[in-house]
Amino acid sequence: MSKRSFCLISLGCPKNLVDGVGMATLLERAGFSAVDAPQEADLIVVNTCGFIEPAREESRAVLRELAQDRRPGQQIIATGCYTQRNPDELTQAVPGIDGVIGTRHWMDVISLVDRLDGACPTPIRHLPGTTSVGQAIDMPRVAVQGASAYLKIGDGCRRSCAFCAIPLIKGPGVSRPAAAILDDAEWLAERGIREIILVAQDTTSYGRDLGTGAELASLLERMVAAVPQVAWIRTMYAYPGRITERLIETMARHPQILPYLDIPLQHAHPDVLRRMRRPDGIKDVRRTIERLRAAMPGIAIRTTFLAGYPGETESEFRTLLDFVAEMAFDRVGVFAYSHEDGTPAANLEDDVPPGLKNERCERLMEVQQPISLAKNQALVGQTLDVLIEGEGDGLSVGRSYRDAPEIDGLILIQGDAEQHTNPPTGEIIPARITAALEYDLVAELVE
Repeated sequence: MSKRSFCLISLGCPKNLVDGVGMATLLERAGFSAVDAPQEADLIVVNTCGFIEPAREESRAVLRELAQDRRPGQQIIATGCYTQRNPDELTQAVPGIDGVIGTRHWMDVISLVDRLDGACPTPIRHLPGTTSVGQAIDMPRVAVQGASAYLKIGDGCRRSCAFCAIPLIKGPGVSRPAAAILDDAEWLAERGIREIILVAQDTTSYGRDLGTGAELASLLERMVAAVPQVAWIRTMYAYPGRITERLIETMARHPQILPYLDIPLQHAHPDVLRRMRRPDGIKDVRRTIERLRAAMPGIAIRTTFLAGYPGETESEFRTLLDFVAEMAFDRVGVFAYSHEDGTPAANLEDDVPPGLKNERCERLMEVQQPISLAKNQALVGQTLDVLIEGEGDGLSVGRSYRDAPEIDGLILIQGDAEQHTNPPTGEIIPARITAALEYDLVAELVE
């Protein structure tokens, strides 16, 4: 009997990607071989995103196409956030699914596969929610992408943001034991990873559920000591009210910890923030940003905002525009509010028309774009360390400390035209910035 093959398709955020890699590892341990093309696989696993409706529509579209093109004997399993949140909706929308497993029990994917016997008249459900997502699992909880890797330090969320479905999907926040995280970091370091990116729904809540006094700052300090050969350690998804003085001091003291922080703020008007069930102390946010910039003058701060939240008036939105102009964030993402069943905000009237939501998103980015360009122009003439991620035809593409993968900008580096050489992929090399675009930079190698 030939070895069975599988193809994993992971949608959504890096946290979902880590879970997908975990399932792939379990499948390989069970004797499956991974293939890149779905048509070549005996088993297709689609790790879905179910955070907002556009993400669910993408998941349905991918699964429909796979179900339509499936060959005899091929099995399709849907996993991830969509299956945890709306399994009936998904299986009704895509009849060709054979098995369903949710986010809180993905580690039982092999037991689900064992129960499949080809196409089933109804999907096999495996959605128990009794197993803690933070339980010890005998595998690294990482997703490697080139010379970078996402490392999950926790899952779930204990926040009560009115618009967010994550607690419904993932459950309450659970931190992984520090020893397991450090083992993962050492595993990555042994494989030559140059950048470790810490992810969780809320990294700044790390350790609060463990009862050991652990927190993000102490985890970072232990990681710096454990993997001195890893050049960059980056932190994502920091809650604005949890950025402590100790965290700021720790980041500033260790060159390994990049002066970069992702702080999703969501809005700037106190009334909107109260309706969102978010911290409404904008003065506190300003002070936090000031402390970060004072401790690390070159720090790159990314944030995200929601436009068109229920009840958002033009005056409240202008407050957000003014705040973005004032704070001059390095990176800004903006999303139109999505009315999500089961969230507290679902009880509010979704009274901002879709066209107006999109218009406000565009207006906010019109404010941010010249800020981003000015920030980049200020870097012209400076030399930055760049992690090279790809090359071809005398051109290399990489990122500096200011850029998280997939969501921020890139640095384009012209190689040696006479020698037709490029810096090697996976290396961190110095490059002098020669030109600036709104989001990307152009650079040349430093002799």
